[in-house]
Amino acid sequence: MKRVYPYLLVILAAAAIVPAKANAQDETTRPNIVFVFADQLRADTLGYAGDEKAITPNLDKFADQAVRFTNAVSVMPVCAAYRASLITGKYPSSTGMVINEINMNPNHRTIAHVLADAGYDLGYVGKWHLNDQHGRPTPKGPERMGFDGFWAAYGFNHQSYRSYYFTDGADGELKRVDLSGKYGPAEFTTVAMDYMDRAAKGNKPFAVFLSWNPPHDPWIQKNVPKENYAKFKDVEFPLPENFKPIADAYMDRYPWLAFDRERKWKEKFLDGGLQECLRCYYGMVNNLDEQFGRIIERLDKLGIAEDTIVVFTSDHGEMFGAQGRMYKLTFYDEAARIPLLIRYPKSVKGGTSDACINTPDIMPTLLGLAGLGSEIPKGVEGADLSFILRGEDGQQPAAAFLQGMGHTYRWIDGFEWRALRDKRFTYAKYLRDGKELLFDRQNDPESKNNVVDEPSYKEDLERLRDRMTAKMKGLNDGFHPCSWYRDNWMHKNYSIKSAARGEFGPLKPIEPKRK
Repeated sequence: MKRVYPYLLVILAAAAIVPAKANAQDETTRPNIVFVFADQLRADTLGYAGDEKAITPNLDKFADQAVRFTNAVSVMPVCAAYRASLITGKYPSSTGMVINEINMNPNHRTIAHVLADAGYDLGYVGKWHLNDQHGRPTPKGPERMGFDGFWAAYGFNHQSYRSYYFTDGADGELKRVDLSGKYGPAEFTTVAMDYMDRAAKGNKPFAVFLSWNPPHDPWIQKNVPKENYAKFKDVEFPLPENFKPIADAYMDRYPWLAFDRERKWKEKFLDGGLQECLRCYYGMVNNLDEQFGRIIERLDKLGIAEDTIVVFTSDHGEMFGAQGRMYKLTFYDEAARIPLLIRYPKSVKGGTSDACINTPDIMPTLLGLAGLGSEIPKGVEGADLSFILRGEDGQQPAAAFLQGMGHTYRWIDGFEWRALRDKRFTYAKYLRDGKELLFDRQNDPESKNNVVDEPSYKEDLERLRDRMTAKMKGLNDGFHPCSWYRDNWMHKNYSIKSAARGEFGPLKPIEPKRK
């Protein structure tokens, strides 16, 4: 019997994206899923990853129990593009989520739809960031992309002591819950734990997604708990080995202290503000470690840790002056690499994998690990790599393909790129001027030397070029300027109506509120 969502009743054709429900007799044996992800957390700023300044004892312990993916990357290192790919298993060129602050198209079969049809109780807590206005709530219906269970979320907000969320009231109407004066990430963790307490008492498996906003900027003392900041207040952070005193010309936006692109980049920000930013950043990470420890402790207390898949990850990293850049939206490792830890004691032994796992792979991999590999939607473009977690043999991706489709949040041309990252090399190309970059990370871990013109790398360059060209062709990725996507893929500039596979349907694009 097909599961029919209320908002699809008016369109019979929508049944094509809602396949048959998984066998009901399997529901009680499926694992719970706790998916926890931070925002702008680098893969290397954690104790288990070798950072001696980080204070992350809970994550360090968890890393010893989990499979740690050392080559995990964000398919497009900005928030909304990652989130759209995470829940759909598709590339940004297929979701159409090419910048932040646009409305995702509702015509996708997401991980939430699959889990719900398999009998899961669903919860979503924290940052959502898949619509066109920061403060706009996400109403029940297609905009929630299948997360039709417990909802305690907001669009965008990084002022952690001025947090809030929207949830469904008893009358069915959305209500706003104000958390002002409290530290938002801790409150959202409590909300998720309360949900877990309730869901664990039921007769269905549950899946909860907990999205934290730190360690996203602003990196200021009033945005991090005093006790966490205090641990780093006297710490001095060296500039990265691949630091450049001149700002990168391909960076799409600059720090709030660096409005003068050249002089203030060095004098006002890197020589002054960066140290304070890092102290706040590491304090935020320390607090998230504490929150994660609470989640793990609660699973143990509930007696369900053995039967629960726990994922810890991030949407992307942060440059912090490396390569002459700040923020994200680049193929360099500081922004593109993410932590990815997956623990499932019942079926998975801890260990390390260097597989080139990418954001679109996470959805099918989780479904495969949960025994739902046969339910992976037809349109998914990522690979089910759950065999790695089970310690089995299988075909790993040769490389991860990354897309930079424009500016972080504005329709401005000139910052588009594509990249391919395998276990040794990073190859990238900018649209603006056709510039190519090739880094041999095996011999140059900091990617300081562009070897694209060195004869000894000619065969590697051609191989990576050909592989990226083939991947783009397979995705129908035309590599256009950012404004082209606005003019061809958007409804009223800020709602997605089409993408590389064509126009979406049958549900109409969301009517934008942003002007």
